Amino acid sequence: MGVFAAFALSACTQVWETNYDQNPSAEQSKGWRLNAVSVDVPRTLTVTEANTFSAEADIVWRGELPGDRYAQVERIMREAIEKGAAGLRNRGRAVDLRVTVTRFHAVTDRTRRQLSAAGVHNINFAIQVVDARSGAVLAAEPDVSADLVAFSGQQALDAEAAGQTQRVRIVNHVANVIAGWLGTGPDVRQTFSRVGI
Repeated sequence: MGVFAAFALSACTQVWETNYDQNPSAEQSKGWRLNAVSVDVPRTLTVTEANTFSAEADIVWRGELPGDRYAQVERIMREAIEKGAAGLRNRGRAVDLRVTVTRFHAVTDRTRRQLSAAGVHNINFAIQVVDARSGAVLAAEPDVSADLVAFSGQQALDAEAAGQTQRVRIVNHVANVIAGWLGTGPDVRQTFSRVGI
């Protein structure tokens, strides 16, 4: 039995989701304008560079060259949040978005290359909308789940060739989640089933 066949037999399909519960209303966010974005990727989160099918850590990221994975995740999330909050352009109350990443688990190179139809980008974070002047919390969600199907095998190669890298896909997805949470974009909440690696 090959490695893939043995792995497939032991892997379980799970239900994943893009979800949040405590989002502001569109009417509420209509009176906001974005002042600043802060992203915290706590150094207490675990990181692994292990090239296994199922890497065990809070941060698993291979979409960029090896380096400070905390800083890489911070840049990805900041770009996504600024893009997702672009709809806050009114001249109303200035607000800051404060995000704390709790999980950023993409897939390993081994998963991307050796499997097909498997893998999930599992991203979780807490978010607050804070009045930029008073510091009052106007809206908060302690656990946004922004899971996204990860491409593997030929699908990953085709996506890369079309410019849809892991980073591009994650930035766009998290941006859509932020816009949906703020009520300035479509509601992208969903569940899906997939072998998560």
